[in-house]
Amino acid sequence: MTSGGFRPGAGRPKGAKAPKAKPIKVARDIKKAARQSGMSPLDYMLTVMNDDDSDSERRDRMAIAAAPYVHARASDAAGGKKEQQQEEAERLSREGKFATPPPPPSASGD
Repeated sequence: MTSGGFRPGAGRPKGAKAPKAKPIKVARDIKKAARQSGMSPLDYMLTVMNDDDSDSERRDRMAIAAAPYVHARASDAAGGKKEQQQEEAERLSREGKFATPPPPPSASGD
């Protein structure tokens, strides 16, 4: 019996496409109201979200719709272990025991 190598039928089928990222959906009423007010949809969502006189359910919907445009995802902000180790190594190479010493003073007396 063989181990590894070519296996008929294995792998991605020909013509198959990779899944696409889902676009962020903004409700039609938000887009329509933003066009009528002359604001960008994000500005309109933030205005409604900060309006104390608006219905609380509507304010919540605006906050949910505006969040991806205003705040980065936590997974994007914090790097993984490898990135953290790389940053720590770079910091130590600048400041720590293995830091590159400054160049010696020149002999010309500048």
